[in-house]
Amino acid sequence: MNDLADHARRLRALPPSCGPVRLIAVDGHAGSGKSTFTGRLAAALGGAPVLHLDDLATHEELFAWTDRLRTRVLDPLSRGEPARYAPYDWTARRFGPPRTQAPAPVMLIEGVGAGRAAVRPSLAGLLWIEGEREASWERGRDRDGPGLSDFWDGWTVAERRHFADDPSYPFADAVIRRTPTGYVWLQGPCPTAVASRIVTDGEA
Repeated sequence: MNDLADHARRLRALPPSCGPVRLIAVDGHAGSGKSTFTGRLAAALGGAPVLHLDDLATHEELFAWTDRLRTRVLDPLSRGEPARYAPYDWTARRFGPPRTQAPAPVMLIEGVGAGRAAVRPSLAGLLWIEGEREASWERGRDRDGPGLSDFWDGWTVAERRHFADDPSYPFADAVIRRTPTGYVWLQGPCPTAVASRIVTDGEA
């Protein structure tokens, strides 16, 4: 976790982007390691809350969750009010009990499409997890097992279509590369004034 401490400090120093919240998106291909990285970053941030986009998507709406995110999460947070949403149960195939999340200084939003165009105006930073598409998908398939093979067949088609229409990578402030000893933060393809505070010149 030590390799994330300085970056956590920089994220806390960013200007708020969604009401009082510094909203940081973690995007990348399915199977690229977003959830693991986000968990470690949240811990480095002292337990920052994490919104997993899997809680907002459904079997029928793999990427059609933007209205749900806006009305249940982004709009309330922008007013300094708690977000309130019902996480989707992928086994029962229905939404579960509502969950409430009060605004926090830094919040993380994690999932494929977290940096899409509809979300970017609310972000203080966009992090992209480096990983080749096919290799990431193969890791995801291995992780989930043969029982979800049909789901992955549909998912890869949907993800390919999504990023073709609404790419996140060109707008990333930083690209996160996994190494055997931690993570390396590289300058993203779209450097901005905000990005320079996330990744130092030396790291870039």
